[in-house]
Amino acid sequence: MTPIRNPSFPSLSLGLVESGSEAEASEPEPEPPVKKSRVTRQPPKAKAAATQAPVEKPARKGRKPPTNGAASPAREDSPVAAEEASNADEAKTYWLMKAEPGSRFENGVDVKFSIDDLAAKTEPEPWDGIRAYAARNNLRAMKKGDFAFFYHSNCKEPGIVGTMEIVQEHSPDLSAHDPKAPYYDASSKPSDPKWSVVHVEFRQKFAVQIGLQELKALGASGKPLENMQMLKQSRLSVSKVSAAEWDFLIGLAEKKAAAEKS
Repeated sequence: MTPIRNPSFPSLSLGLVESGSEAEASEPEPEPPVKKSRVTRQPPKAKAAATQAPVEKPARKGRKPPTNGAASPAREDSPVAAEEASNADEAKTYWLMKAEPGSRFENGVDVKFSIDDLAAKTEPEPWDGIRAYAARNNLRAMKKGDFAFFYHSNCKEPGIVGTMEIVQEHSPDLSAHDPKAPYYDASSKPSDPKWSVVHVEFRQKFAVQIGLQELKALGASGKPLENMQMLKQSRLSVSKVSAAEWDFLIGLAEKKAAAEKS
């Protein structure tokens, strides 16, 4: 898929272009989403397990999104296991990544990529096509185990539609070197790549999306999302989400789902 690229975009067709904006939910974003173009798929690279130092104070715990019933690995109920889990929560960072759910062609390739497209993947998906430095730098700051909101952009009803997990940290975006790729960049050389990708996996689709207009209302002064990066930099296709913002939005999604059932 080709993410919504800032002109950046992952091979998933998820990349969003930094030149677009989301002024109104009814108006499509002008920025081209960056996501994956599936032109190149990079195999996950082996990484040595990082050892974590003990924590001396209680760690902040962000709320993890449901994983659709997938069983989590069993762990022994021991002080060591609890400490390791606490350290992992302390180090976790959260993000928001935009992709276009509707068809749009770049260089003859459809960059469409939705939450359903990601859910159908059976292996980690590269989030490629990002062609804006601010979004690229956010990709490079991501760590394995971080969570991200999946945001549908440049469509009739933009908004947060689910969650995914970063399962492989950044590596060179080889699609930038392919003339047939949606976001080919002749200025990026294989010997000195300018752009990066991370690999993600689907975790959850919300029963009811959190729309752009609702997000804007919650981003007013004194509201829970008043400092949210995505609302302050609407053209940014990959943005940071604070732990408090993450918890609030996960809770909101759960409330909306409960209301939908009642």
